[in-house]
Amino acid sequence: MSITKKVGVALTCATVAGLCTSARAVTDADIETSFFPYKNKVPGLSGLQRGTIINKANIQNFKNAIDPATAKFIESGWNEIEVGPTESIALHPNYIALTKKNANQAKLGAKVGSIESYKGGRPFPEEPDTKDPRAGEKLAFNFKYSQVAGDSGRIFPFLWDYKNLNTGKVERSISFDFHFLNYKYRIAQEPTPNITPNPADIYRGIYVKVLEPQDLKNTQLLIQRFDDDNKLDDSYLYLGFQRRVRRLATGQTTDAFLGSDLMIEDFEGYNARIQDMQWTYSGTAETLVPFYDHTALKNVDPKLEDGYGQIKFGGKSGCFPDVPWSLRKVFILESKPVEGSSPVGKRIMYMDAQTMQFPIVLIYDKKGEIWKRWVVSFTDAEKSAPKNKGAGVAVYTGASMVDVQTGHCTTLKARIVVDPENNPPNLFTVQNMRGGD
Repeated sequence: MSITKKVGVALTCATVAGLCTSARAVTDADIETSFFPYKNKVPGLSGLQRGTIINKANIQNFKNAIDPATAKFIESGWNEIEVGPTESIALHPNYIALTKKNANQAKLGAKVGSIESYKGGRPFPEEPDTKDPRAGEKLAFNFKYSQVAGDSGRIFPFLWDYKNLNTGKVERSISFDFHFLNYKYRIAQEPTPNITPNPADIYRGIYVKVLEPQDLKNTQLLIQRFDDDNKLDDSYLYLGFQRRVRRLATGQTTDAFLGSDLMIEDFEGYNARIQDMQWTYSGTAETLVPFYDHTALKNVDPKLEDGYGQIKFGGKSGCFPDVPWSLRKVFILESKPVEGSSPVGKRIMYMDAQTMQFPIVLIYDKKGEIWKRWVVSFTDAEKSAPKNKGAGVAVYTGASMVDVQTGHCTTLKARIVVDPENNPPNLFTVQNMRGGD
């Protein structure tokens, strides 16, 4: 893959405090580039156009625009990629306005994972610079405050299938109900900007409930992430057959979640504290990622009651989302766990430069060998469930985690609805988990 190293402004580093700050202020032009990267130039590659099918016969022509794990899958005949057009995502105008209002206020603190004077919006909208040793950390904060699923959202229906990569056998299916809620820095759903009271200073809550099968029914997971990255998440698990809530130990976030190929730490591309990783920005590239127009997708499941059809999966053993990919500007990050107890050696993370989401994450083991590939398909909320009109976010429609070492995969079908009525704050409490079946 070709990576364009972005050489930006000169940097001054306060080595005692470990701080790096830009030598010039962020401008409106920087913010315009951050939110509208395709306004003046749409990525292009010779021979690559809408409708192109990339397979093992022609992969060598496009290898520079494909991550190495996906390229290997295509070379092996496991999957093909249909190319779609590159389209801008209509992010919420309130979020963009807040970024402009608060430009140049957020600063990194002395320790990794600390941020000062952040008041909302995208904290670091300037182009990352490989000369900045903390550029990767700044991008990680952009992801944290990126309005994943808006101020609040629900994924339902949400079906996970556990599959044997060699035989295609579906070994288990689990139906989930996922909920997300931002307590702070809210931009559209009342109350804004914060939900009060919030004495624990929680930034974001995730609540998960298993609906089926019967042996796991009513299993629940609650994650409370604090605004202060120095504080460990409060995570709780309710097991229906035990009828009790127990707090999850830190190490359990890297265990297989309910026997799947995902860890809790994998949720949303990355689901842990920023200070738990060493972040390195490797460069900027034009890369094929699964961003597409869901309204134009023909191969979908039978329509749900609101007219939304969930994606299907194809390729080897049905382990790969059957959606078009588009050429987009991405930032490439490397994250390495600080704690030696983690089973992960490193992650290579492809961040969409417009939305700050992670459509592709490559997970390596401690020997430096590829372990798993996490891919998430995204669409503009405007082009998904009807209730998402005006949501101003990119929503995911499906995902798959392929474990190349065990020969297994987990596929996820999703419908996200950005709607506060489905996400009352009392849902994100331990008391709610104890409410019974």
